[in-house]
Amino acid sequence: MAPEPTAVDSPPPGGPDRPPRRRAARLYGPLLAFLITSAAFCAAWVARGTFPFGNTGRAINDQANQYVPFHRALWDLVHGQAAGDVLFTWRGGFGQQFLSDYYTYLGNPFSWLTVLVPRAHVDLAVFAITPITMGTAAALMAVYLGKLHPGPWWQRGVLGATYGLCGWALSDASYIPMWLWGLVALPLLGIAVEWCLEERRWPGVALLVALAWFGNFYTAMMATMAACVLLAIRLITRDMTGAQRLRALWRAGTAAATGILLTLPLLLPSFLSSGSAQPTKVGDFDPVRIEIFLSGMLPATHLWGGRPRLYVASLGLILAGSFVLNTRIAKRTRLVWAAAILLVASSFQFPPTQYVWHGLAVPNGNPYREAFVFSGMVVIVAWLALANRPRPLHLALSAALLVVATFVLRHTNDFGGWTWPAVLGGGALSLLALVLLRLGEKRRYLVPVAAVLMVGVVFAESTAAAVNADSRRARERWAKPSATSNQSITNHFDAVRRVDGWPAYRTDSGAPQTSYNDALALQAEGPQYYSSYLPEVTYRALEPLGYGYKNDGRTFFGADNPVLDAIFSIGARVRPDTAPNSWTGSTFPAPPLVTVRTAPYTSPHPADSVYARQENVLGATVYEVPEVTRGGTATEQTYAARCTPGSEAFWYSPALYGTLTTGATEKPLEDRMTGVTPLGPVPASGELDVKVTTRTKDATAGTHPVGCLNRAALDRTVSHLTATGATSVDTGGHTIEATLPPGARGTAVLAMTNVPGWQCSAPIRDFHGLVSLDLPADTTKLSCTFTPKGLTPGLTGAALALLTLVSVTVAARRRRA
Repeated sequence: MAPEPTAVDSPPPGGPDRPPRRRAARLYGPLLAFLITSAAFCAAWVARGTFPFGNTGRAINDQANQYVPFHRALWDLVHGQAAGDVLFTWRGGFGQQFLSDYYTYLGNPFSWLTVLVPRAHVDLAVFAITPITMGTAAALMAVYLGKLHPGPWWQRGVLGATYGLCGWALSDASYIPMWLWGLVALPLLGIAVEWCLEERRWPGVALLVALAWFGNFYTAMMATMAACVLLAIRLITRDMTGAQRLRALWRAGTAAATGILLTLPLLLPSFLSSGSAQPTKVGDFDPVRIEIFLSGMLPATHLWGGRPRLYVASLGLILAGSFVLNTRIAKRTRLVWAAAILLVASSFQFPPTQYVWHGLAVPNGNPYREAFVFSGMVVIVAWLALANRPRPLHLALSAALLVVATFVLRHTNDFGGWTWPAVLGGGALSLLALVLLRLGEKRRYLVPVAAVLMVGVVFAESTAAAVNADSRRARERWAKPSATSNQSITNHFDAVRRVDGWPAYRTDSGAPQTSYNDALALQAEGPQYYSSYLPEVTYRALEPLGYGYKNDGRTFFGADNPVLDAIFSIGARVRPDTAPNSWTGSTFPAPPLVTVRTAPYTSPHPADSVYARQENVLGATVYEVPEVTRGGTATEQTYAARCTPGSEAFWYSPALYGTLTTGATEKPLEDRMTGVTPLGPVPASGELDVKVTTRTKDATAGTHPVGCLNRAALDRTVSHLTATGATSVDTGGHTIEATLPPGARGTAVLAMTNVPGWQCSAPIRDFHGLVSLDLPADTTKLSCTFTPKGLTPGLTGAALALLTLVSVTVAARRRRA
């Protein structure tokens, strides 16, 4: 039995599209969608007084800690100022892979706009990526809607904007440039689906899939699953033969596989890097209560925490509600679309299907990251309703249902303050505009009035929704805005550059940090690094040595400790100066990046002491680790120890959160975030007294929190490692070469963590988490090259896909010729 024909051949409101208007619609509809979306989002910035339109900080959470620093690293890469290349970076984490980070954090094609501005303004360019990407998504949705059903360009533009300004974009992804590419990918893949159904442009379909996946594989995966749903819907509702359906499926499957294979040089290394990354403690998916889930569908609602933001503007909701009542649309079409939307929404609440949406992984953060898929489907049925001239009665019933739903859900925990104005004000104006549009079929002068009203209400309501999302989110501790450019940051950067000596030695940008990725942001080479791909081997190398960390070990901080400086060839450090917003750098002797150890060494101090572990890597005894006497109470703990007068005391207590006081010095303790901390010189009495005021229940500083450094012994060790180490070291983008002194024997230790992907001129041995090589006799040079795991097979797969793409294109051209 053939499917029912989809709707309606009567002209849409505003009259039929004539050829000149069709040509105009190709530009005007998407342009209108782009302008409404980007202007509404920027208007919210203005209303909030947000940078660059005011003094309120713009960068929240990972935008400050990851995205701005990574975009500054991209700027450095393009302008020849990077210590590394697209495969590897020497900045941060003592050398880490960069390809997976590039794919994950810099894949949005608009990220390349940041390289066109001065480095000092990269953060502003990062902020601009958001309205540009949202506007592009809206424009592409306007194009896709036109492929589903003809209609006036301005109406498609308005509904495209409701998609670009959906709740997920405003509340979840507005500060995440790479995720926003998923908003673009959905209509992009929708267009690809239509080309498959039309049995045309197979190479174009493959390229659209590749473009979606090059931007960000995570949200592209969700958009691809949504495209499968759209394809299924269209195969059922479109008037096609069985053979045509099979051909469409074949074209879609082969083009999708080819497109994804084109991204394999990025996709496969990222997948393998994710598998070797430091694991995080992520709980099981716990769906929200049904009333909270439904509240997320109400316009201008921002729910706290990891809750779904599913809404679009009232105009889209009212039209979508009228869809099932619109008899001008074939019954089968209405039933299939309605069932699909209900199934998609239900899948968000069912753990097994939620895992499928998220690539069989529990998301670390908001578990409703695929919410834009639902919003996109709502906008699609809203367009199908509008293009088929909904009756005012049906629109009124839909608007009334929206009001009733809002009334019923008004007591839901987290009910938004802007929801009622959006429902009553925006809903009433939307209904008025739609009624005027229907009356405009006979009174043409009403059509421009309806158009202006529709544009205005979507703009105003979405601006208010964006302001609401920003203001409510700012009340959460994790979302407190951070500065990404000011005089202090500029001076900090300048101070780092003044003492730079790479690759002769590393420079640590010091504390306090502006971001978790200060090494990238400030062109330093310290341990500071924050990435979802930080390898487990890096965590296992740095954590035992006393570096502070958080995010289950995917974020590492610096530590002002001379022994760690010697281990990792840190020869310069930047600290705050006495004047406000000023920084000063200092240099000091440091061994080269490649040192030589002639014999095994084991510290004489207790093996569970962080100071013994440091000595094991350094290869010399430089600490005194005294016995510590603990007293006081659970919240006011006291510690007493005795060390050699004049030595330098250090403290390490990763289990305590609170405040440390010794003499006149007071320091904050933030459990694992606080690494080894200097206490200052041991007084002439040799007595060390430390008091810790803590809020950590049933936790202590452990058995050996104190270590006293013999600076003279350390200086002798540094001199020895320098004299016996490499005479010269040269680092390329993802290579390191060293020249060793004549007669070098033993083991060469490279001051970099043993991340997967290194291949050296001799077999690699793990040395306390660092790369080391046994030196054969008469070795004068050594070299290592980093290649991300999966890159070679990824390039092979991409080459095959490209060959297929070119072959199909050439064959098609020959057939047409």
